[in-house]
Amino acid sequence: MSVPEIRIRQLNPSPIQVEGEYVLYWMIANRRTRSNFSLERAIEWCKELNKPLLILEALRCEYEWASDRLHRFALQGMRENQESLRKSSATYYCYVEPEPAHGSGLLEKLAEKAAVIVTDDFPCFFIPRMLQAVAPRLNVRLEAIDSNCLLPLRAASQIYPTAYAFRRFLHKELPPHLLMSPKGNPLARTKLPRLKEIPPEILKRWPMASPLTLEAATEILSELPIDHSVQPADISGGMITAQRTLKQFLKQRFDRYLEERNLPEQEVTSGLSPYLHFGHISAHDIFNQIISREHWVVDKVVDQKATGKRAGWWGMSETAEAFLDQLITWRELGYNMCWQRADYDQYQSLPEWAQTTLAEHARDQRDQCYSLEEFEQAQTHDPLWNAAQIQLVTEGRMHNYMRMLWGKKILHWSESPESALLTMIHLNNKYAIDGRNPNSYSGIFWCLGRYDRAWGPERAIFGKIRYMTSENTARKFRVKSYLEKYNNEKQQKALFD
Repeated sequence: MSVPEIRIRQLNPSPIQVEGEYVLYWMIANRRTRSNFSLERAIEWCKELNKPLLILEALRCEYEWASDRLHRFALQGMRENQESLRKSSATYYCYVEPEPAHGSGLLEKLAEKAAVIVTDDFPCFFIPRMLQAVAPRLNVRLEAIDSNCLLPLRAASQIYPTAYAFRRFLHKELPPHLLMSPKGNPLARTKLPRLKEIPPEILKRWPMASPLTLEAATEILSELPIDHSVQPADISGGMITAQRTLKQFLKQRFDRYLEERNLPEQEVTSGLSPYLHFGHISAHDIFNQIISREHWVVDKVVDQKATGKRAGWWGMSETAEAFLDQLITWRELGYNMCWQRADYDQYQSLPEWAQTTLAEHARDQRDQCYSLEEFEQAQTHDPLWNAAQIQLVTEGRMHNYMRMLWGKKILHWSESPESALLTMIHLNNKYAIDGRNPNSYSGIFWCLGRYDRAWGPERAIFGKIRYMTSENTARKFRVKSYLEKYNNEKQQKALFD
């Protein structure tokens, strides 16, 4: 067994059906064929049972915030997966739901002829509820495989309240797991029995997605019952595109990352978060390319003390350590929360001190108070905040530092902290390609005190929550070009049209 046991979770008591015709990999979160423990586990079952591999990748149309933007990104990923599997011994079946509930029953029908089903373990959005609902209905073993992070989700049995505390835990527990990476291309040089055909009665009821559908053509998207007001962003999805984005970052921007990542006018961040969210690239793949660049081996940290400090533990360059702190500590901190608390997206999941101080200032006078519609249409008095919102609406992303300011000011200008949270979640999940992810919830809730500490002096509305203003941001960083790029007549027209 090459997939670590800690990453395997059996979801139902049903047996392996040794007479089944194939092993089914239901690809729902790790939407890639590289560095994917789920795919690797399915291949293990194929070899053990001498069965063909059938990969189902489906796209629903009734998930919350479904839009042309999100659908296009996912469809582009499906197209690249189909191409990567074309010459493999696996059979790829991609299905795009044309109307609500049309895909109902597909998995159960495929399960009737499956020997075992493998799927992805993802702790956020609708996926945990979906798996919980479907598992008891299957008469065949269903396994969920954790291929989310470098640290297996269940290696940490408690929720860590701060990045420092989690970083100390990582320093102690992560090194052995770094030795157990998924295979770069698990289907390479792998010969499996061929599936003769996908059952015709299945294809008749649930047709394979057409090439035009996988191209995410405008005429196809326009026919789907999704939000057409959120138009595709100028970011293409897919595993191959994700790899290209990583290589461009390492070649062109990585050396500037440490000094310039917080500058709104500079584009030096990796741009990988949408691909991580959709599973088009793995954290293992990114990590392996970083350590290759740094000529680093895991032995360098085995005997290191668990200091919890951001720099120095890895023994890499400052730039590499700063980037890995974002990729591992901050990203995986969100996953640590989500798999252990079903209410990770609810106000009551905030630390007690944050809820207390916000409650004490809930009735403080607000000089400005905006509605959801005004926030969404960037109709505030603050040009810098408006620019950040316009970037989110038009591009499906926002500069990392500006996202913090964006959230803090929504708290400042909302009638209550509870309504501020709802506004942040809605706008981020509706427009950001990397929304609906543990890491994005971490960023939103950080604006209200999660993973932070009490700050002074105590202020109106914020209480002891960390305070940020557009004026201070403009003093710290140059923002003139950022304002010219996003808060202009052309962008406003694009926003309102």
